Parts: sequence; C-alpha cells; structure tokens
Amino acid sequence: MRSLDPDDAELMTAIGRYVTLRTGTVPRYLKLLHGNFMTMDTVQRRPFLQQLAESARQASDHDLAILLDSEWRSRLTASWLIALDRREQFRQRIGELLLASEGPYAAQGYCFALARFATAADAELLAAYLDTYLQQPDKRFDQHWALGALLYLDEQLAANRAARFLADGALWQQWSKSEETPAELRELIRQLCSATDEAMNIG
Repeated sequence: MRSLDPDDAELMTAIGRYVTLRTGTVPRYLKLLHGNFMTMDTVQRRPFLQQLAESARQASDHDLAILLDSEWRSRLTASWLIALDRREQFRQRIGELLLASEGPYAAQGYCFALARFATAADAELLAAYLDTYLQQPDKRFDQHWALGALLYLDEQLAANRAARFLADGALWQQWSKSEETPAELRELIRQLCSATDEAMNIG
C-alpha cells in the first residue's frame, strides 16, 4: 500500500484532484461513502454528480491505479470513478482488493464498480467475497453492499447466484444484523446505477 506521505507529490496531487475535492463544504469521498449523495436534494446532487462524471472521464488510468494503491478514502473514490466510466481493465485489481478486504468502506466502491461492469465475471467476484466474509462475523465490513450488487446483477443477467446466500439458515441469515432487506439493498444499487448513468449521459 502506498502510504500518505506529504512528500509523495504524485499521490497528493491525485488525492487533491479526485478524493478531497469539495462541492460545498464536504469532501467528495464523504459524499460517496454509503452513497450519501443520494440524500442530497436534486439541486445539490446534480452538480455533484456532473462533477464526478467529469472526473471519471478525465482521470488517467495511472492516477486511478495510484489511488487504488493508497488508503481507503482514495480507494473508495477511485472505484467510483472507475465505475462511472466502466473501466473494465481494472476488474482484476478491484477483485483482488475486494477479496483481500483490508478494512471497511473501500469495498463499497469495489462492489459498485462490479455492479456497473455487469458481467458474469463480476457476479462471480461478488459471490466469492460473500462466500469468504459471510463466514467471518468478526469482519463486518461491506457484505451488505456485495449482496445488493449481486442481487442487482442477478436481475440484469437473468441469473440466480444470490439465492444460496438467502435460503433459510444460509450464510446471509447467520451474518446479517442489518435492518435493510435484501430487496432494499438491491434497490440502493439500482438507484446508484441509475443516478450515475444519468450523470454520464448528460455529459
């Protein structure tokens, strides 16, 4: 992992340009965290998403790779930019980071990117993550994002990969303490995809 070294000009420049950039008073990564931007009213959300879409188009693969090699805020933001522009060349790296699961929050972005790529390969990565981390209740990271993304992909791909996690007594019921239902988790991913699709198409 690339540490947050103030003397690392390349990393600090990328973070300033894409991660801590502000629309209003809150840095970008905090609005991406948990999909918080969806709680903004339309007047605020539209310019935020338009700016995000512009960054997604402009960011170089090199900058995105640098951010993916840094801490969770940078990884979260890079994953969202990758997701918006559907840069599928990052699938393998995102899959590696997701399965390594070095901490919370960044995996939200990984799961969203895989949902945006929307292929069977992406669904398999999400299922592999759930197979691994639903069996580790001491590692309560972003499993709910993975399930929502997998359910969304099942819908898009006419598949049923999530069913084995949701059966009576299966891994999801053993792990989940969430008040959100699987259907609500899927709906969040659908809304995020719809909002970002609109932002990319406007540009």
